[in-house]
Amino acid sequence: MKNITKSIIALFAVVALSCSVEDVQDRPVIEGVDSPVLTAPTSGASYVLSPANAAAQAERFTWKSANYGGTVEVVYTVEIDKKGNAFKTPVVLASRKSENQASVSVETMNGAALTLKSTPFAPSEFEIRVKSTVGTEVMLSNVVGIVITPYTTESPKLWVPGGYAKASGYPNNWDPATSPTLSASGYGKVDFEGYVNFAAFTGADQEDQFKFTSFPDWKGEYAAGATAGTIAATGANFKIPAAGYYKIEVDTEKLTYKATPLVWGIVGNGTPGGWAADTKMTYNKVAKTWSIIATLTTQSAPDNGMKFRANNNWDYNFGDTGADGTLDAGGTNISTTAGTYLITLDLSHPRAYTYTMVKQ
Repeated sequence: MKNITKSIIALFAVVALSCSVEDVQDRPVIEGVDSPVLTAPTSGASYVLSPANAAAQAERFTWKSANYGGTVEVVYTVEIDKKGNAFKTPVVLASRKSENQASVSVETMNGAALTLKSTPFAPSEFEIRVKSTVGTEVMLSNVVGIVITPYTTESPKLWVPGGYAKASGYPNNWDPATSPTLSASGYGKVDFEGYVNFAAFTGADQEDQFKFTSFPDWKGEYAAGATAGTIAATGANFKIPAAGYYKIEVDTEKLTYKATPLVWGIVGNGTPGGWAADTKMTYNKVAKTWSIIATLTTQSAPDNGMKFRANNNWDYNFGDTGADGTLDAGGTNISTTAGTYLITLDLSHPRAYTYTMVKQ
């Protein structure tokens, strides 16, 4: 036992000697000497990105190595931020260990631009830099300014700012960002539709007027065309003929426009009015929904039940093909069950129309 104890003491002595103060002092101190230098791209480089080339290389970023006074492994990070933001919220485009270049795809660059809240299909100015790191030692390269025009594969939108907005239940007059929107039928399409409420006129200035914009800002503006039912890049405000709830349809290729006033109701042999007449719903401008409390009877789709219909005719009607709570223009009848229900129709999200039926 004494021999074992002596051996352990001897081992600790060896370890202590190997970790002497002299050894610690002889270890190299890592200090930044020369910062990395970003060599590509050059200032002013411009990128118009497209989903068709998502997997392709957008840019190969290159830089001269940082100098930390010795042979060490350096981590290089390519950062991007909005111009003038001083890299307060940078997004990482690429990270490499002891390399002098990084290939960045169109998809990656596009994602970074959108994360930094740039507007799709509009050029935005950004700044690029390379950060080098060894342990806790960090050095930054020169900053290079570039321009990126990002894309989105979401359906395009039109915003509908106007003097009608605040009185009609929307946040602000003539504010594209808070105005209701129209949506195209798919990515790259030009056929827009949506629903907009126009409150009763009181004589206030421009309360019956509006325009369209292609962005939540005063960019990509559309005004009234020279003839009725047309749009143009410049011109006067559109004017709605009377207060009401309108379906608005716009084609930005044909430069046409249509506004149809609609009053919604429920119809069908499961509803109070049967198939002969709509049971009218009431619009709530705060909730932006139509609703009614109605007593229904039990009727089964697809032949019976109910639909949502406007203006007491079949030009505009919604069913629910698939019975999933999502409305389809001209879709399958909705089954009804006997009882009193709060029925709500929500057309405030263009091309994503929904309804609910809550038993009372």
